[in-house]
Amino acid sequence: MRKIDPRVKVTRRRFLQSSAAAGPAAALAAGGATLGAESAWAQAAFLTPHEMATLTLMARDTYPHDRLGDVYYRNAVAHWDSDAAKAETRTLISSGVAMLDAEANARYGTDYIHVASESDRVTILQAIEPGPFFKAVRADLVVSLYNQKEVWPKFGYEGASAQYGGYLHRGFNDIDWLPVA
Repeated sequence: MRKIDPRVKVTRRRFLQSSAAAGPAAALAAGGATLGAESAWAQAAFLTPHEMATLTLMARDTYPHDRLGDVYYRNAVAHWDSDAAKAETRTLISSGVAMLDAEANARYGTDYIHVASESDRVTILQAIEPGPFFKAVRADLVVSLYNQKEVWPKFGYEGASAQYGGYLHRGFNDIDWLPVA
């Protein structure tokens, strides 16, 4: 009863559509028009755009999925801005981002969001892993990232099945991911 076809289908129409979109994007990038990670958070109320961009990149580095776009990681950390209305949360995030930047500057001479290599950023995260900032963000991301209904189809999860009578007749025995012996 699986609805998701794991194969990527490239039709002539889809190829032409993606090719048509690539041209203007390449022209903008060549002309120097870029949207930085911080510009996406210009409207943040309690946290700075740098702090929000750092949280977004930290979310991607903590739970990396190549098939997920940045928008899902932004949605996962967006609530931290309103949560920062409380002074305790604001202090936790500000000091945590400062700690990430300090560790990145000590190791690579730049802020965390400007460290190019993902493995280098993971090394920085491992250095702050025992602290309360990392633990709080990691624990929150388990829920805020994977509880987005838009993310579920990307992992093959079709959602709750109780209202349809359970999984017994809705994919319980779909094991198309195993090789046929």
